[in-house]
Amino acid sequence: MSAAKIPVTIVTGFLGAGKTTLIRHVLENARDRRLALVINEFGDVGVDGDILRACGVENCPEENIVELANGCLCCTVADDFAPAIEALLAHEKRPDHIIIETSGLALPKPLIKAFDWPAIRSRLTVDGVIAIIDGKAVAEGRFADDPDAIAQERAEAERIDHDNPLEEVFEDQLACADLVILNKTDLLDEAEEAQVASQLAQGARDSVKVVRARDGRVDPLVLLGLAAAAEDDLASRPSHHDAEPDHDHDDFDSFVVSLPSVADPAALVARLGDIARAHDVLRVKGFVEVAGKPMRLLVQGVGARIQHHFDRAWKPGEERASRLVVIGEKGLDRDAIAAMLAQP
Repeated sequence: MSAAKIPVTIVTGFLGAGKTTLIRHVLENARDRRLALVINEFGDVGVDGDILRACGVENCPEENIVELANGCLCCTVADDFAPAIEALLAHEKRPDHIIIETSGLALPKPLIKAFDWPAIRSRLTVDGVIAIIDGKAVAEGRFADDPDAIAQERAEAERIDHDNPLEEVFEDQLACADLVILNKTDLLDEAEEAQVASQLAQGARDSVKVVRARDGRVDPLVLLGLAAAAEDDLASRPSHHDAEPDHDHDDFDSFVVSLPSVADPAALVARLGDIARAHDVLRVKGFVEVAGKPMRLLVQGVGARIQHHFDRAWKPGEERASRLVVIGEKGLDRDAIAAMLAQP
């Protein structure tokens, strides 16, 4: 057994930016090394873990995929992360590389600090922090790198009367990254892509590259092997929360809605778009049973942009349940959303 530290890649990114798609691409194309995944879900339905298990890739067997759903990983390092790592390293064939998919609300810096714990530092190193960015969302002005401009906008618009923590999360993830992936470039025209890439470069640290991608398709050789040793480089990774002892995510709600079998997927997708617009839903994801179809429907949405496709056949004996995780800022009207989803 090699005494060398096992490299760990931390994948951050706002809700729906494409973290799971990126990791799936890595699994399917990094066949020269044995991988393990630690997935931090936000919600009660293990959508991301189920998507990645469906890959069926030999170099990342199911026992090497660990899901942590007891809260944001950056807040539950001692309770969840450390034991999960210990379990992975105890495998007879321990992984050559570990990939951590954080929740969309996770701050990377507290997680990196955990790698300074003696029990972890001697065995693992942070090979790199990857920030994957939803290019279309940034182009639509949902985030900005200039806090002074944000403050001025608030002063001029009476309807904006509170700080939006999403901006801080976005900026923290970008400022901590060793590599920035500008994803969904197929949704941008040439001018938008150039403008967003420039904005990301300004928010990232010096010398950090911005790589353009569609559907998370980035060569694993670009993502893995950065050798950043981020745990030794915390001082150069600024955070809005550096002066705080801890943080929470009480500004967000998530809940699960169970649905009956769906006859018309297109009608469901249209309804989800209406719900996102009416109730300011940030993210929706889950699996749906379509009447008469042997395959389950995977649904993922960012705001009113809803994607769906049949990802695999239902397994023999598997419960054909339809469940969606709905995520938004505090105050989501659960009853109203559930009622809209229950409409025929």
